[in-house]
Amino acid sequence: GRPLTLAEKILYSHLADPQGTELPERGVSYLKLQPDRVAMQDASAQMALLQFMLSGLPTTAVPTSIHCDHLIEAQHSADRDVAQALITNREIFEFLQSAAEKYGIEFWKPGSGIIHQIVLENYAAPGTLMLGTDSHTPNAGGLGMSIA
Repeated sequence: GRPLTLAEKILYSHLADPQGTELPERGVSYLKLQPDRVAMQDASAQMALLQFMLSGLPTTAVPTSIHCDHLIEAQHSADRDVAQALITNREIFEFLQSAAEKYGIEFWKPGSGIIHQIVLENYAAPGTLMLGTDSHTPNAGGLGMSIA
């Protein structure tokens, strides 16, 4: 048939079982994928980490990062807003940092940057597949990365 799109090439190159019996059918098949990386923002990472902790695994299966940016409200100035977020969300940030240290997860502290920009500058590479919990992270597709 037709040539594969870039997204299809990336997805097919990340199949958990590339020797499967047949080619997946668009809109019908479920794909089991092996991503290259996971990136989570602070508001959604909490539940994901709690679920991961229940797995009993000592580390994540793929490189993972937590980005503390969503719980910072932009109201006054960067320094003032980060300082307020550190007070308001202290327990959350401490939990995220301690879980990151325990499970070998990269931790981007409050004030270190916005997740989708950090992904572009540090992790995006052509042909890679990332799972991201931020709605803007798919902008890395402009660099040839696919993000679900």
